[in-house]
Amino acid sequence: MDELVRLVLVRHGETVGQSSIRYHGITDVVLSGRGRAQAEQARLALAGESFEHLVASPLSRAWQTATVLFPRQRIDLEQDFREVDFGRWEGLTGDEIARRDPALHAEWQRTPGQFDYPGGEGRRHFRRRIAAGLERLFGTGAPSALVVAHKGVIRVLAGLLTGEELPVGEPPLGAVLRFERRPGGAWRPEGA
Repeated sequence: MDELVRLVLVRHGETVGQSSIRYHGITDVVLSGRGRAQAEQARLALAGESFEHLVASPLSRAWQTATVLFPRQRIDLEQDFREVDFGRWEGLTGDEIARRDPALHAEWQRTPGQFDYPGGEGRRHFRRRIAAGLERLFGTGAPSALVVAHKGVIRVLAGLLTGEELPVGEPPLGAVLRFERRPGGAWRPEGA
């Protein structure tokens, strides 16, 4: 069986529900016209590339982006690559959260990597489920794969692969991140 040596992560495009400013975790919102245009830009960035395995989150914004990227290929849906459940903050903007929950918002800003969203999914559980999805992806035997998912999921996947966090705010909507496994097994951004 071959092992995965190349993994490309793509963040979905903008949604009708404005994912650029709203915290849509488990809320299933669809791509907007702008989001489809961002997916088209990502498709151009991937022109000429091929993958043995294509995977997307089952939430509409992710699998719709995947179908823009590779409209004629099979795309498997990975339940564990759903975005985090923001709990009572689902659908709110950062400003709305700060006004409604000032103390919790301040705690979140102080400890973003450890914070559990009120009424939502715990950070440890979120990381564990993404790690389980990644293990299944490794188990496919595909040497290269593309995953279309969400900001939080991509941040965790990148951290699991490289042991390093992406810069704050990364990746933007429609971003394409490429990773490769080096001889000896270490993962790094492609070309780094």
